[in-house]
Amino acid sequence: MPLTMFDTELFSTNYATGRQRWLEQLTDLSYPVQYLPYQCAGVGPDGEVLMTDTAWIGAEEAAKVLVIISGTHGIEGFAGNAVELDWLRLLASGIAVMPDDTAVLMIHALTPWGYAWQRRCDADGVDLNRNVVDFSKPLPKNAGYELLRPALFLFDAQQRQAAFAEFEKQHGRDAFERAISAGQYADPAGPFYGGQASAHGRLVTEDLIQRYALKSRDLAVIDVHTGLGSYGYGEIICDHEPDGAAAKVASRWYGASVMLPLLGTSSSVPKTGLLDFAWHSVMNQRSCYITLEFGTYPTHELFEVLLQDHLLWSQADNEEAKRGHRNLMRHHFCPDDKAWQEMVLFRARQVILQALRGVSS
Repeated sequence: MPLTMFDTELFSTNYATGRQRWLEQLTDLSYPVQYLPYQCAGVGPDGEVLMTDTAWIGAEEAAKVLVIISGTHGIEGFAGNAVELDWLRLLASGIAVMPDDTAVLMIHALTPWGYAWQRRCDADGVDLNRNVVDFSKPLPKNAGYELLRPALFLFDAQQRQAAFAEFEKQHGRDAFERAISAGQYADPAGPFYGGQASAHGRLVTEDLIQRYALKSRDLAVIDVHTGLGSYGYGEIICDHEPDGAAAKVASRWYGASVMLPLLGTSSSVPKTGLLDFAWHSVMNQRSCYITLEFGTYPTHELFEVLLQDHLLWSQADNEEAKRGHRNLMRHHFCPDDKAWQEMVLFRARQVILQALRGVSS
């Protein structure tokens, strides 16, 4: 297939296959590559070792760096892996060319346990994208989550939905979404749990920032996610302060498609402990971080499939049901639909090229 087309075969069937293909693709590059793996605790369903793999592609001293992240939410690594494979193939073929003084840092499977087991979280139930808080201080409170907690773990879906509808009626849709998904730090069994200490992916991120002295370079960071927003569309979500320099950079690079949760223009509500914040703290005024969020199915279906996942994993003796639910998780976060997959690859190429042009200009 010509590389100008969109190859849906890049969407691998499991973590081990996706990882192997990613590693093999690195060997085709003519650019210098520094490969650095980080092992994660635990093993995959077939006993496989779990790794976050990283590659610095290009000149070690490059002043400008494009960072592409996949698998922040484990199961979303299926699409992120395909996006990264596609970009590596473009680089290897010469269709995509690295500008002078620019490098790419590719981070694959930032939450490998969740990718392998087809969950959003890690083995401890921690959502990496709520984990970037100061654990030496009192942790953030989510009063709405506490109110909703009894309903979240009702086994009767109709009762659960009725409780949600009542909460939304009393407090509004925005408050409902924040209650469930903004982040909580008191309930390890529940969804969107930020944890009590730095998770694997946060430690990897902090090490990479220090190891490659990223504070001293211009950065364009793209974190690939799925599951929220319009079907097949890659929304550019910018969690920088709306009036800050980084939001202005994002607008200049990506145009009017940039959406800001703090202004209420995004499909995402503002959240606590985002991975973004680890990068925000080291960025200069010529840099920005965006989430590239590919929509699948409606938000109420997202919440339902996640709550079922947490219900099943709270039961130690329910292995068969867990295995069956993995297919539902995969279906929500990476639909087996060639049209959706083509849209993901097209939009990802578009946004990555915008970032590359922006940061290297």
